[in-house]
Amino acid sequence: QVQLVESGGGLVQPGDSLRLSCADSGSIFSMIAMGWYRQTPGKQRELVAAITSGGRINYADSVKGRFTISRDNAKKTLYLQMNSLRPEDTATYYCNRNPPLVPWGQGTQVTVSS
Repeated sequence: QVQLVESGGGLVQPGDSLRLSCADSGSIFSMIAMGWYRQTPGKQRELVAAITSGGRINYADSVKGRFTISRDNAKKTLYLQMNSLRPEDTATYYCNRNPPLVPWGQGTQVTVSS
């Protein structure tokens, strides 16, 4: 069974940056589309950034220009560089296939607060 392990979250101030990582234990990482999702209590999980196997990228409007998704297929790792963080970016961040077809990992908490 594929396991996804997210890391890199933390407590930061508005305007700061964080880089999230997601290690994928699957054997087909390089061949599949991946995404970063986030969820806050009481809200549905939302897709904030996606990257295809060929490198095509899309972002939610709320993060466009501030977040950058990337992947290292050799390391089977997905990244999310988050710059100019805002309090509304506070959430638990998850990675998964796009669409999300495997069990969710534990996520990594990002808290943006002054």
